[in-house]
Amino acid sequence: MRVSIDPKPVGPSPSESAPANGGGPADAVGPVSAPVRTPTEGRVPGEENAAEPLRPHAEDAFASELAALAEQDDRPRPARWKLSPWAVATYLLGGTLPDGTMITPKYVGPRRIVEVAVTTLATDRALLLLGVPGTAKTWVSEHLAAAISGDSTLLVQGTAGTPEEAIRYGWNYAQLLAHGPSRDALVPSPVMRAMSEGMVARVEELTRIPADVQDTLITILSEKTLPIPELGQEVQGVRGFNLIATANDRDRGVNDLSSALRRRFNTVVLPLPESPEAEVDIVSRRVEQIGRSLDLPAVPDGIDEIRRVVTVFRELRGGVTTDGRTKLKSPSGTLSTAEAISVVTNGLALAAHFGDGVLRASDVAAGILGAVVRDPAADRVIWQEYLEAVVRERDGWTDFYRACREVSA
Repeated sequence: MRVSIDPKPVGPSPSESAPANGGGPADAVGPVSAPVRTPTEGRVPGEENAAEPLRPHAEDAFASELAALAEQDDRPRPARWKLSPWAVATYLLGGTLPDGTMITPKYVGPRRIVEVAVTTLATDRALLLLGVPGTAKTWVSEHLAAAISGDSTLLVQGTAGTPEEAIRYGWNYAQLLAHGPSRDALVPSPVMRAMSEGMVARVEELTRIPADVQDTLITILSEKTLPIPELGQEVQGVRGFNLIATANDRDRGVNDLSSALRRRFNTVVLPLPESPEAEVDIVSRRVEQIGRSLDLPAVPDGIDEIRRVVTVFRELRGGVTTDGRTKLKSPSGTLSTAEAISVVTNGLALAAHFGDGVLRASDVAAGILGAVVRDPAADRVIWQEYLEAVVRERDGWTDFYRACREVSA
């Protein structure tokens, strides 16, 4: 006889449970680790900032915005959602609330894409965010989970070594050997926890997970049920449960999704920024956020260099100059918006620690070289041709050309 487990967290007692962040394969199975100290235990007086997280979860970093939205959100909310679909879309895209509260945009792109993604999660269909590397798939999935469930940490990170237990459940082997299979010995995966608590789970890099492990999701997504044969029981997903997965276009052929699994998802493709201005805006906003946490100089001081980095990336990525007059060879790398953010952030750090705090061409040159030249043989030739044929002849780019030549020598 199959017994349905009531909708509450499945697993051991708090002292034996898996980490709150969902963890990965190492957290899903194996002995229970020693108790973890709280952030304040053992701290030296006066070191209150010692435990400040380098990158807070979305629900923590934007807690004030989420609270303001929840307070003024008078629209219908799906079961167990913290916000209505309209408020979730506003949280991602930004806007001004009736009381004047400004909601900063988390995603800069077509509004309809976000609306379709949010609407999908309000149904019984899972969401697959697809796109080339660097199109903010992980960023969007994190903020969707934060706005909908108030918790973005129910995460399975997909790799070639991700086991089935990371998606289903594992066992506390000390309990298993001592008492046999039982609920106390069960270690729930992030997906199982999301099912029992009516929350949104996330699976990153789905196509990097082995195909037989991917297909573990089929029953979960179609029947909204996770069987536990060892106990003769099952976990049924309660209202509010759904799943967001991400995958790269470039990963086709790694572990392609089966047609049965793909049918369980509604696929939303996240595009590259349509215009240079949009990409400059995205890079500037994200670098400013990162810079504040690292005490780096303000982004406006380096907006010209940001525009140059974006221009170089877009031209090499597209295989043609901005004016459309010169055809270019594209390097092997993706040259994504995420890589542009990394180049500019590293440049700001150089300017802050080894310069006068103002972002200049010499600060971003090395980062651009590292992003463009992935294949030392072929990509270096492409980069040298671009420097001589395009950058050298461009008005106002002399300092940039010299800096790039210097690091490329």
